[in-house]
Order: sequence, then structure tokens, then C-alpha cells
Amino acid sequence: TGHHGSPLMDTGITLNPQRRADMVASGAWQDQTLLDYLDTTVARTPDRPAIIGYRVGDDTRTELSYRDLDQTVTRMAAGLAALGIQPGDVVACQLPNWWQTTALHLACLRIGAILNPLMPIFRERELRFMLAHGEARLLVIPKLFRGFDYEAMIDGIRAELPRLETLLVIGGDGERSFEQRLLDTPWEDTTDTQTLFSQRRPGADDVIQILYTSGTTGEPKGVMHTSNTLFANVRPYAERLHLTPDDTVLMASPVAHQTGFMYGIMMPIYLGTTAILQDIWDADYVCKVIAADSPAFTMAATPFLADLVKAAPNHGGELDSLRIFVSAGAPIPSAVVEQAGRVLKATIVSAWGMTENGAVTMTCPEDPPERASQTDGKALPYMEVNVTDFQGQPRPAGEEGRLLVRGASLFVGYLKRPELYGVDPDGWFNTGDLARMDPDGYIRITGRTKDVVIRGGENIPVVEVENLLYTFPGIADVALVGCPDERLGERLCAYVTLNDSATELTLDQIKAYLVEQQLAKNYLPEYLEVIEAMPRTASGKIQKFKLRERARSVRLAPGPRDGAR
Repeated sequence: TGHHGSPLMDTGITLNPQRRADMVASGAWQDQTLLDYLDTTVARTPDRPAIIGYRVGDDTRTELSYRDLDQTVTRMAAGLAALGIQPGDVVACQLPNWWQTTALHLACLRIGAILNPLMPIFRERELRFMLAHGEARLLVIPKLFRGFDYEAMIDGIRAELPRLETLLVIGGDGERSFEQRLLDTPWEDTTDTQTLFSQRRPGADDVIQILYTSGTTGEPKGVMHTSNTLFANVRPYAERLHLTPDDTVLMASPVAHQTGFMYGIMMPIYLGTTAILQDIWDADYVCKVIAADSPAFTMAATPFLADLVKAAPNHGGELDSLRIFVSAGAPIPSAVVEQAGRVLKATIVSAWGMTENGAVTMTCPEDPPERASQTDGKALPYMEVNVTDFQGQPRPAGEEGRLLVRGASLFVGYLKRPELYGVDPDGWFNTGDLARMDPDGYIRITGRTKDVVIRGGENIPVVEVENLLYTFPGIADVALVGCPDERLGERLCAYVTLNDSATELTLDQIKAYLVEQQLAKNYLPEYLEVIEAMPRTASGKIQKFKLRERARSVRLAPGPRDGAR
């Protein structure tokens, strides 16, 4: 199967026949796409709500049945084809958790296009790179979200994006209006959709999603996934949590992250259940939504759990439908698990994963509660984890080493960067994390070999921010490290040395400078210390571990309530 000659096929996909044969034989890859599950659910329960969308800003609720969703997707897919989208083309969207993201992904699948979700927090600097690198031909954005004008931002960089032919704006006007161009025109009446969709239906090994991950090497990398790699995670994930078609899914984590995408867009359709999407994290609003729509499951970064636990006592009994809360992105403080046990009926499950794999390890709902605060879980079916030293020799139980993973949900490459696909001949992928494993196979992430700070579930591209600060007049040396934060996991600390000419420097000055450089606000340092000299190795490398130790004693005032969002 597959589109031969589609633009992305020569851009670094690594899918060897042996891996495919092994995965099919193990039952991990079942050659199903999200369209197969959609068709089944539409036939079985057409009137069931597919998506309930809450927009917190204007307090609105939108509901689409599976029949509505199916008809909307048919129209959108025919419309995208009429706008010139070909199999293998990249369609980008920078959208919050709105129903349109789910519909757009399904419409892309119908005509063999690839969706590239982009985080709503991204600004010119990130988008200029990602939209050019992915060669997106069409981009869907909100007109306004959280008071920010996305249309004006894209207009400012559009001249640098020659491949971007079409811009569609949700809530926009005229030619650019998403509603007028895709939803209000009955494209299905002028298109033989049956023939179009059957000719273009993607195979389960075709790339259907590209997500950019901000690593440490400077440029973001475009992670490529297929239906097989994604469902090899979604299925065992749902099974470990004992989720059924009766379990409504609540997703307030961004659907432009793998968490929101796999468990907020794909998993509900796979289960044949309802997805509740909420576009801004607000704990009191979440409580209102849970009371109204009785979800059984949600997954979010650790700070969200802490917020929910704080808000829960004001909502006695209203949150009892929630059976499972999966928390990831940072260790869960044991105090939070204990509090959750008192104020929520939900079982707290901890997980660890990456854009490259989805959730790789997870505790089980039947595990004792302390497992969730003391470990990041054990490997899901079809995945394996291994802790080794830097020479590749296994480390004994309880000893720290490099965390390697292999298996069915491992991605198939970084877009146009095949040389970065760090998978050894035995299929092991080096995660860049440090971990230890207990005798039962449960792991604990202990640090990172690569230099990332994770603030509220969001990876901060440390190297990129450092490089920008090096261009600030008067700064001689700069090193960014995370300082521990109870709510957000980590916050960004800047340590700098100054040139002789410079006398003083304030945090506000460097923040203003970085905003001028069009850096996303979530990536701004929250603490600055000017030091005499950097701690260095004999060869002159800055010893960040010493700065991390120093940052442990930094106590920052609580940040804004919405955390990383």
C-alpha cells in the first residue's frame, strides 16, 4: 500500500521489511487506520456524540454526533482536494483543542494528506522554521485565541513561506474563511467522493502525522508516525487502563502534543466513545465539565493534577465519574497522590513517553498507589525498555543508566533528517533520558543526558534560547538550567557572566530582548543570576550539573495560574 512518489516518501522514512514482518506477526500492527474505526462507529452508533467541544474563553459548548462528524469530514476532505491538496502533502494546523482539529485530521486521512499539528504557543520564530521545513501547502489557524491575532502573525512571515499556498482562518473573512471555504460549500455534491476516497485512502504504513519536538540540538525535529505506529500504542494503552466504549474521554492537554493527539483525537474514535475537548486549562472549569458530561478518563501534565486536587473539595461528588487520571511529563509528588486519594474517586496512573513513541511506560490501575508517585510505570505491551551504561552494557536493577526503548510504537524517522534516527541495528532507540529500573521492570526517570528543561509538560529548547542570549550586548557566557518547581516540574534559570564593559543586567531586560527576537513566551527564563565565572571542565565545557545543583536552592514566586498553557 502507499502513495508512490508522494513528496515525503524520500524524506527519511526508516521502515525495514523485517520490522514490519515482526510487528505484524506479534499482533502489534493490525493495518487499521483511524478511518476504519470511524466507519465502524458511524455504522454502529451514528447518534452518539463524537465530540463535545468547550471553549473556555466564551464559555460555549458544541456537540457533534458521529453522523455529523462523518458528514463534515466528507465535505472537508472533498474541499481540501478541490483546493489542490494531493496525497503526501502536508496540511499544518495551529489550533487549540477545538473539534476542527479532529475533523481536519480525518479529512486529511480521507485524501492521503499528512497533518502537522503545531502548538498554539508557537510564534514567528518556531513557525518560520516548521512551516518551511515541513513544506506545508495549507495552514489552518484561529483568527483569535486568548487575545492573540494569529492571522496578523502569519501575514508577517508569509512572504518567507513560498510553499504555503492556502491560509484558512477559523472565524476569518472572505477567501480565507475556514467556514466559507470548507464547511459552507457542498463540495460532496460536485465531487465523486467515493472514487476520490478509495483512490487516496492511505495504507497503514504511510506517514499520517508530523509533530515537531524541540530537542537540544538547536533545530526542532519533525517526528513522523504512521497509523500502525500510533495504534500500536493507542490499543495497549486503552487496554491497560481497561477503557471501554462506555468511557467518555476528557482532553484538556493540547491536541498538538502527542498526548492530546493520541488520547484525545484517536483513542475516543478507536473506542467508539465521546471525546470532550477543552481549549484552555482551568481547574474550576474542568470540574464544571466533569460534572456536566461525566468523563471516565483524562490525561495531563503533573501540574494539572495538582490543580484539580486543589479545586476538587469545592465540588463534592461532582467528579465521581472520573475513574482514571494519567499524569505525565514530571514525577507526581507523593503528597499529591495522597491528596487525590482523599478528594477524588479516580485512580492516579503515572506514565512516561515521548513524541517519538507515545506513552511507553505506565503504571497499572490495580498497582498500589505509591507506584504512581515512586515510578513512571512499566513498558506497555509491544514495547521494551532497557537501562544501559554508555557502552551499551545493561545496568543492574536500581542503578542509573541510559534509557533505551524499542518496539511497535517507535516512530519511522525525522523528516528530512534520516541521519538523526538514533536506532541501533537491534532496534533500540536512545531516548536521551537517564533512568533506573526496579526488579519488576518499573522505571524511574532520573535525569536527561541531553539538556532539556521541561516546564509544565512543555520542552524548552535550551540551546536555541542560549544562542539568542549570546547575541545580547554585554553577555559573555550563558547557561540555562531548570530549577525544580512544585507545580510546573521545572522553571528556566539563566546563569550569565558579563563582559568587562557591562555593569548590570536584569531579568526584565533579557525577557524583553527575547520577546523582540520573537521567542515563545513559555520559553523565557524566570530567574537570572549574574555570576563571576562559569564552572568548567578541564577542556572548557560548562559544567551544567553544578549549575543545576545551585538552581535547586532557587525559590521562585508562584507563576501564572494557567501554567504552561
